[in-house]
Amino acid sequence: MVIVKLGGSLFQTAELKLWLTSLKVLSQQQDIIIVPGGGPFAEQVRIAQKKYGFNDICAHHMALLAMSQFGILLSGILPSCYPFYFPTDDATIINPLSIWLPDKQLLEEPGLIQNWDITSDSLALWLAQKYNAKKLTLIKCNPPENITSVDKLNKMGIIDNAFSAIASSCLIPVEIIASNQYNQFTLDLPIKPIH
Repeated sequence: MVIVKLGGSLFQTAELKLWLTSLKVLSQQQDIIIVPGGGPFAEQVRIAQKKYGFNDICAHHMALLAMSQFGILLSGILPSCYPFYFPTDDATIINPLSIWLPDKQLLEEPGLIQNWDITSDSLALWLAQKYNAKKLTLIKCNPPENITSVDKLNKMGIIDNAFSAIASSCLIPVEIIASNQYNQFTLDLPIKPIH
């Protein structure tokens, strides 16, 4: 199984549909779980928090639902992409191409902080650990080339603050791929994993 996080920044790009098409084809070889970013839905949470001043726990819950909204949008674009809820849904019943719709259940997971330090990147890594995935691929618009250090990627704002702590206890290989490289993505282990 491979976990692929489709960044919310792909919402405005032509590559989004191309990635979904590519993942559909590849899921015939190996099961794939898509983790959606928050995209414009998460941005609205940030705007609302700034305007109304509610706490980070509330914002985190809303951001989880923003990921689910983007995931529902993705399943609308590609109906063969099956939504599932983890940890409620049976982890052994995964379709070839599934999409995770995180919800309030994650608020009860020990070890997962509830603020803006954790985003869909870290949640994708957390899910990859739960499934003992072959690898996690983060799809991002314009990531820096040849930088594989988690600390450097964090300082550049490419990955969130919680990622390093989760990665330190994780053996899952992680790679970052640019959104325009949908034709170069494979199910093989990454050549240059981040560390």
